[in-house]
Formats: sequence, structure tokens, C-alpha cells
Amino acid sequence: QVQLVESGGGLVQAGGSLRLSCVASGTFFSLNSMAWFRQAPGKQRDLVARIFSDGVTNYGDSVKGRFTISRDNAKNTAYLQMNSLKPEDTAVYYCNSVGRSSKDAVMTGYWGQGTQVTVSS
Repeated sequence: QVQLVESGGGLVQAGGSLRLSCVASGTFFSLNSMAWFRQAPGKQRDLVARIFSDGVTNYGDSVKGRFTISRDNAKNTAYLQMNSLKPEDTAVYYCNSVGRSSKDAVMTGYWGQGTQVTVSS
């Protein structure tokens, strides 16, 4: 099983920056991808950014050029650097990972509990 714990959320003014962290722990064979999703009240959960074990990244259109995802494989940690924050970035941010609990296991998705990011205008 994989446990994901996010940190770094909070309240920031528009134009400011925040850095989110997601630490994966537990017993697992590999983490193929780590990603950040976000969900605002009354809206669906959307992909913000994803990074694969080989470093390939992809981003949601609304955050391109402002957010940067990175990962430290040795620490099983993913980061999301958020710059030039806007009020519309306000949401609960969830860490997600897809990986295998053992060598022969199927790929499984895991979620963290979420961290609130609020951007004031």
C-alpha cells in the first residue's frame, strides 16, 4: 500500500507563490507517475501537472508557464511550485500516484487527503 501526504497549502495573495510537497510512504515496488489534481467547490477534479519516473511532465492548460512539477525519486517526493497565483487557482490540491505494490502487481492509483490552497484577490 502507498500512503501520500501533502503539505504546503495555505492562503496567499494573488501574484504570490506556494510550494506543495507530496511524500509517498509504505510498501511499494515502483511509482510510475506522481501528479497533482485540484478540485474547486462544485467543480470536477482536474489534472494540474503530472511527472513520470523518467522525468517527462505534462500540465493542465491553465497552469502552463506558472506551475512547475518536480520529483525526488530517492525521497519518493513530488513538488509543485506555483508562481503567479490567481484567485481561480483556489482549490483543494490532491496528490496522486500510480504504481505497483510489488513486481507482479497491477498498476494502482493512490490519492492523498488534499491540501487547501486559497488565493485572495
